[in-house]
Amino acid sequence: MRVERCHSIDAVQIATIEYGESSNADVSLLFIHGWLDNAASFETVMSELHALQPSLHLCAIDLPGHGLSSHKDSHNFYPFHDYIDDIYQLLAKLSPNRLVLVGHSLGALIASCYSAAFPEQISGLVQIEGNGPLAEEPHLSVSRLRDGVLSRQRIRRKPVRTLTSPQQAIQKRARVNDIDSDLIAPVVYRGIRQCNSGWQWRHDNKLQSQSLYRLSFQHADTFRQHVLCSQLIILGEQGFESLQSISIDARASTQIESIHGGHHCHLQAPSRVASLIFGLVNKI
Repeated sequence: MRVERCHSIDAVQIATIEYGESSNADVSLLFIHGWLDNAASFETVMSELHALQPSLHLCAIDLPGHGLSSHKDSHNFYPFHDYIDDIYQLLAKLSPNRLVLVGHSLGALIASCYSAAFPEQISGLVQIEGNGPLAEEPHLSVSRLRDGVLSRQRIRRKPVRTLTSPQQAIQKRARVNDIDSDLIAPVVYRGIRQCNSGWQWRHDNKLQSQSLYRLSFQHADTFRQHVLCSQLIILGEQGFESLQSISIDARASTQIESIHGGHHCHLQAPSRVASLIFGLVNKI
């Protein structure tokens, strides 16, 4: 049965879409969406997984500032490490079961770093169009800090954008993400709200500011090496080019699969993604 719930953590409300009950399951899967997406990004994958194994507990969250979850206070610009803390608090309430983290893009970054930091909690990791934290050369750190601070100032001054209809929002996201309108529509519907002058995005505008820093390549590799659980990396054949030639630590139990689609391949090939995830779950 599909249900929508809300979980409270540290003065933030986390909205979820869930199938099954943690109390009746041996394994819980937590789905973490990408930047400016929301829990609806995993609706079709979870539906397929539920059909394959109804006893699984499946939970897709809206990260703070996204979807139906609440925004953080006005001074918070959502640095990625704060999401690690959010997930830690949520998991403490959500499920005592063996845990599999499934992340797409930003969600893959969060899930991989969490799995490295808390290996005793995580039995499996699935990264869709992701492979650990983003990284760049150290000499770029000063310009990134400067550009990040200036982007925050632009966000503070930026007026709220109004859309004329949900269809306009769907068409915009479909164009930006290079995906069919009907596939991205559920994400858009969960991510907009009606106002007096039309429709507005629900997400916190501060999410659109640039990061103040990124890890070095050495730091990012250290995180990847500390992922001890079985893991699956799913890449879209037309996904991010930077991921097409990834190298995997030989010590890691990692499966890499390339499937039809682009960066949102889990929306384009949900049956295939669900089957691959189900295979990982059976291994653990």
